[in-house]
Amino acid sequence: GKGKIAVIDSEFIEEVNETLTDSEALQNSPGIFEINAQQAAFLKTSARDFGMLVEDEIEVDLDLPNFLRPYQVAGVKWLYRLSEFEMGGILADDMGLGKTLQTLTFIAKKGGPALVVCPSSLVSNWADECKKWVPELKIALHVGGQRGEILEADIVITSYAILRIDSEKFQAREFDIAILDEAQQIKNPDAQISKAAHHLNAKHRFALSGTPVENSLLDFWSIMEFALPGYLGPRKLFLERFEKPLRKGGDPALARRLARKLKPVVLRRLKKEVAKDLPDRIEQVRYCDLAPKQQGIYQQLLQESRSQVEAADGGRKRMVALTALLRLRQACCDLRLLPGLKVEDKDAGVKLDNLEELLSEAISGGHRVLVFSQFVQLLQGVVPILLGNQWDYCYLDGSTKKRSDVVERFQEGDAPVFLISLKAGGVGLNLTSADTVIHLDPWWNPAVEAQATDRAHRIGQKNVVTSYKLITRGTVEEKILALQEEKKKMMEAVLDGGGALVPGLEEEELLDLLS
Repeated sequence: GKGKIAVIDSEFIEEVNETLTDSEALQNSPGIFEINAQQAAFLKTSARDFGMLVEDEIEVDLDLPNFLRPYQVAGVKWLYRLSEFEMGGILADDMGLGKTLQTLTFIAKKGGPALVVCPSSLVSNWADECKKWVPELKIALHVGGQRGEILEADIVITSYAILRIDSEKFQAREFDIAILDEAQQIKNPDAQISKAAHHLNAKHRFALSGTPVENSLLDFWSIMEFALPGYLGPRKLFLERFEKPLRKGGDPALARRLARKLKPVVLRRLKKEVAKDLPDRIEQVRYCDLAPKQQGIYQQLLQESRSQVEAADGGRKRMVALTALLRLRQACCDLRLLPGLKVEDKDAGVKLDNLEELLSEAISGGHRVLVFSQFVQLLQGVVPILLGNQWDYCYLDGSTKKRSDVVERFQEGDAPVFLISLKAGGVGLNLTSADTVIHLDPWWNPAVEAQATDRAHRIGQKNVVTSYKLITRGTVEEKILALQEEKKKMMEAVLDGGGALVPGLEEEELLDLLS
């Protein structure tokens, strides 16, 4: 009879074979394979990509709050869908896209109890976000020296340091959901903290990280081993199959193969990909708690300030109050800013530690950052951190000669950080190659801060600009933030958003800051 010639795409056959290998499939009989349930999503996604599967993704019908942006809705559904398959994953969205909000919405829909593990500096932020977005859920913080047993709650929040110390307590508790925030903390699979995380007793495990690969693919394996144990195979096999060949570079087929494996269990969206859903500027407040020594000195200064202001007469009251306000603001930032006070670096404050974490996340994610402060001495204190991490930087304060040369070096070069004194660089600079702004300390006049943020957010900026304010909790900085909001509302009412007529700091407002 007539012979028919079938053209077999050998590359296609090879990819299908690799997929079966990567899903650890066992062949029971010709054409019949047995796979672990957790590999099903990978096999299904691959089959769809190969055009061998035509049905759509199962639609997850959730009644979600309308304040979520479209990509956040997709993120919550992705988390929910994986949990329905008894799987975990890594939410690896770019910084500033709301990984916390998506996670809390998922927890509220799925139901707890849930455990959230995060760096110590972010525990209070998580607690604040819970109060803001899921006030109906009961929250318990498992931190501090007097912590006792793990409390019953919808969401238990702890730090990596405490998880390591109380590892056995946590293993004895059963959680429905375990979340690791800034999950690159467990990138070393041999570290005690990684072992403590891997031994958690939770049905659904998710890792959050804007930078899941910092040094090598082994970082990624360790995080994935928490989220979905066994999904990437034994460590030794993963190193041989993927890490070593890819580290040498130049094997796009192998990179595609790994990407295919990760596609169903890693969700990463960059700001530029979801820009249509975003405002031009995202503003976030990052709270931190004063260090113990800092807290003691701050309270002492506050008492002294109040006594001095009360004792001052008439016209002197304002000057005394302004000096007191300056000292309190310095104490919030770093005790080394206070004249005549000798203090060890480790006791000096928390802001620079928080800044280092933020910078690490931003720089690993390919962002370029403007760091503003009103205190030149504080900016100079940032320099050793940058040098220690081998991050290149530019610097500008009032004493800088040839400002335009420094600006051009940042705009044209690839230094990821620009340290700028608020008074020197608040106006007149065009720094659109940066897309992230960090304010180390707040100023009562919101227009001054907005002008500084506008250095990055100007015509010619193609990216969404994210602005962070570092604020110490329970201090004058919180009051300054509240005052900013009042002034902003007044500005908008009077000028429809313009900022030229913001009045100075009234004496009543000044005294109120110290009350």
